[in-house]
Amino acid sequence: MLPYLEYHFGNPSSVHAFGRETRAAVDNARDDLAEILRTKPHELIFTSGGTESNNLAVLGLARACADQGKHVISCRTEHHAVLNAFEHLEKEGFEVTWLNIAEDGLVDLAHLENSIRSDTTLVSIMAANNETGVIQSLKSISEICRARGVLLHSDMVQSFAKIETDLALVDAASFAAHKFYGPKGAGLLFLRSGITIDPMMFGGAHENQRRAGTENVAAISGMAAAARWAVAGLTEEERRETKLRDQLWQGLSKLWPDVERNGSANSRLANTLNVSFTGIDSETMLMALDLEGVAASSGSACMVGSVVASHVLLAMGLPINRASSAVRFSLGRQTTEAEIDEALAAVRSLSHRFLPTETRFDANLPEAARAQV
Repeated sequence: MLPYLEYHFGNPSSVHAFGRETRAAVDNARDDLAEILRTKPHELIFTSGGTESNNLAVLGLARACADQGKHVISCRTEHHAVLNAFEHLEKEGFEVTWLNIAEDGLVDLAHLENSIRSDTTLVSIMAANNETGVIQSLKSISEICRARGVLLHSDMVQSFAKIETDLALVDAASFAAHKFYGPKGAGLLFLRSGITIDPMMFGGAHENQRRAGTENVAAISGMAAAARWAVAGLTEEERRETKLRDQLWQGLSKLWPDVERNGSANSRLANTLNVSFTGIDSETMLMALDLEGVAASSGSACMVGSVVASHVLLAMGLPINRASSAVRFSLGRQTTEAEIDEALAAVRSLSHRFLPTETRFDANLPEAARAQV
């Protein structure tokens, strides 16, 4: 990124030499990302991040197909960037079917199949949930949509570089650079060749007239470099993070009585653990963990300054007290076993503060031993 922050300032839409330098950087990044995603360069649209990519996909595809029908399908466990876009379509006169979600976070495939009508034009289901890490069966969802001639968009912001990405299953997919160690404020939308999309921004012919605005050359270059780094050794890294995540869960289950894991135990990302701590609300737990040096979350980081019951967990049918006591722990390539131990030590300390003595993990130890622990 540094050359485009320090001395290559040309506008990539300009025809002079300075513009050609930065245009080459944008083109090279697009080629690299197309190779990584196993798709064609012209099928990639650069955006400002996952939110814009999701909005452009949902609003752009629905509006472009409005003459064929105004019925669209999604589910309440989506990220707000998708959820709110569909709610906006409802205000424009579209009819939205919200799919049933099981307690494990998986979409009801029978409900999806039965919900598709002759006027259905778009289905949007995320590949993996950003709060629970639950991985949807995109292959099954794709087969249903393809059989009925309905476009399928998937929010792959959370899943890219954590599991294998297969764009052959979808017609559109959203990505965000900061989710795979790239710069914030850079995103990508895959749009299959031959599919029309209505732009949301106007003022220029950038991105093949699909997204107006001068490209953020430095961020785009950084996104491509980060993607290349993030997909290297994916299988080995997934195994490593799975081991650490399970180690964290096993430790928590011993330290906190009645702690509950949220979401499918089997179909989940290696880096995400969402649990509910019985007897303490999310906000209190998060602040206490922060004071212990542990950064966690109760939901999406996009809900700035808001610690409320997770809309994802409520949509899964979990009771309000369980959703209100949920905490999400996220792991990454830099996470070490020592840090897992540190997090467990922090929770152990909090159990002494918040739990009655008789329910703590060391309740059966002699008083002198408990004091030493």
